[in-house]
Amino acid sequence: MDHLERGRECYGRRAWGKAYQAFLCADQASALQADDLDRLATCACLTGRVLEFQRTLERLHRLLIETDDRPRAARCVFWLALTSLLRGEVGQANAWIARGQRLVEGRDCVERGYVMLAVAEQQLRDGQACAAHETASQAATVGECFDDADLIAAARHGQGRALIDIGDVPAGLKRLDETMLAVVAGELSSIMTGLMYCSVIDTCRQVYALGRAREWTSAFSRVCEQQPEMAAFTGTCHVHRSEILQLQGAWPDAMAEASRACERAQGDQRKPPGAALYQQAEIHRLRGEFAKADEAYHSASELGCEPQPGLALLRLTQGRTDAACAAIRRLTTATSDRLRRARLLPAYLEIMLAIGDVDDARGARDELHELAHAFDTDGLRAIIAQADGAVALAEGDAHAALDPLRRAFELWERLEAPYEVARVRVLIGHACRALGDHEAAGLAQQAARSVFERLGAQPDLARLDVPETLARAGAESPLTARELQVLRLISSGRTNKEIADVLCVSERTIDRHVSNILGKLDVPSRAAATAYAYQNKLI
Repeated sequence: MDHLERGRECYGRRAWGKAYQAFLCADQASALQADDLDRLATCACLTGRVLEFQRTLERLHRLLIETDDRPRAARCVFWLALTSLLRGEVGQANAWIARGQRLVEGRDCVERGYVMLAVAEQQLRDGQACAAHETASQAATVGECFDDADLIAAARHGQGRALIDIGDVPAGLKRLDETMLAVVAGELSSIMTGLMYCSVIDTCRQVYALGRAREWTSAFSRVCEQQPEMAAFTGTCHVHRSEILQLQGAWPDAMAEASRACERAQGDQRKPPGAALYQQAEIHRLRGEFAKADEAYHSASELGCEPQPGLALLRLTQGRTDAACAAIRRLTTATSDRLRRARLLPAYLEIMLAIGDVDDARGARDELHELAHAFDTDGLRAIIAQADGAVALAEGDAHAALDPLRRAFELWERLEAPYEVARVRVLIGHACRALGDHEAAGLAQQAARSVFERLGAQPDLARLDVPETLARAGAESPLTARELQVLRLISSGRTNKEIADVLCVSERTIDRHVSNILGKLDVPSRAAATAYAYQNKLI
């Protein structure tokens, strides 16, 4: 079997990697004609060779222009414009769209709909949601006239994203569900399959439709099993899969997916996506690998990715509450977009509660309730229930805290999010202990401990090790919860270096905590601070 025949045979079996190599060898022997050049471009895309995909499409476009196959050349333009937009090359995308519009002008062909899709994508990126919805609707009509499954699915996807941007989230998500139904049913071409999945998951993540994201990711995995050589359509797709895996408690797999995004960019001779480095930083933070997290957050920032709210949460865990508070206040004040605020507010609330600013925490909780009226998604409902319970607990009303905390527990359980379930259990334990039910508190804390140990969530385990008497004493003590924790370790006779090792922070941070403790307690030495702790039953 010669290279060309082998390439076609492998292409028919969806063995994309083998087909790519065979077509490449055939092309070197004799320049491929349009159909086989199209197949080579498809194989390049599906094996993650984005630059090669773009170059091959440009070559195919020139060949089709030479043979005066204008409609098919316009279809190439759609992919070239979309690839340029995904790479952030707006000028090139605009030029390709303009060329595509000239190619289909006055023609009744399905490619008119594809050019409309590129226009709709451009309008979405420019914030023109209403115009994008109208353009995508026109593209859907063209798709239905020509019974083109790819065009219909992509147009409905565009309608869905536009509806969400306009504010009609439920209707938008229904459109995205229609698109994903076509994806998992195998009705679409392989390239469109990957593209639609990546974009739908990204949109679900933005509006906290976490159950949908998990469900469609699971269904898409079965599609991938049938095409084991198919790579994700974009590096961003790897990042979103990483986020879903992290939510499900598969942290090693989540880290692997984020790393693949970086590897893919390296293969395309591009800088790694900042979002992939941010995602790596998040997992390092949750594991207590603070130095690695710090480095990854800064690398993400250098690549243009906002390192918040993760970096602020890292500073909070390190005991640097002033830095955490300043960062999250700055960003929240400067952000007006509802989707971005929805991402920031849970961290803002957590940091405000940690520093004892219950009024600001309550304000963040109230704004989350307002966003819920617009989004009404499962993830946001879980976050709000947890926020209600945490704020009530901070206000000293353990009775009022229990009901929303149990509701949050059930919602996170339904979403199969073990880490979030464990965090809620910790709060339930605090509420039960405040109400005198020490047995229930112990059971909740032990269940949380088991999950933290399995996941390797070292900072959460360290917080569990702080005795409840110490946590309760915090309400009457001038010290923060972290300073009380440091005081307990001082009282056990440990040096600053040993305390830093236990809490996974720098020795300099502990030096600052010790200085703050001595100043707040108005005592001259560590020994005097220890005596104060025992006398006031802080340990």
